[in-house]
Amino acid sequence: MARADFRFSFPKRVRFAEIDAQAVVFNARYLEYFDIGLVEYWRAAGMYDTMGIGGGPEFHVARALVEYKKAIALDEMVAICVRCRRIGTTSMTVEFELHGDANGEGGEDLRATGEEVHVHVAEVRGRPAPLPDDVIARFERYEGRSLRS
Repeated sequence: MARADFRFSFPKRVRFAEIDAQAVVFNARYLEYFDIGLVEYWRAAGMYDTMGIGGGPEFHVARALVEYKKAIALDEMVAICVRCRRIGTTSMTVEFELHGDANGEGGEDLRATGEEVHVHVAEVRGRPAPLPDDVIARFERYEGRSLRS
């Protein structure tokens, strides 16, 4: 998908603690980058303030996929691109792309793609529960399109 298909991106500089012995970002860190992007995406969509310990909707990650395209090196700037692809009855599917962004111009230097499925639960250890209409509406307003499937 083109980077322009993502309404949201967040810049991140690679730190020394995130690289492996080959001086590139360690593979497990990509999911951490997705998590950083997701938190900032939720903040931009107006959901972050409704979250938190003991308040707001609770989600569990049911599926996480990373496809590595090109290594990311120490001190590089990457753009963490995030978008909600679809919302079902109890889950939402979120897509990610990581792009190299050395000059800050938003180029198409694709480094990785990813997808996560987040399931809404009634309580922390609960079973799947329907997503509240106001949560769905908030993400649809932010994305500017219908997300329901």
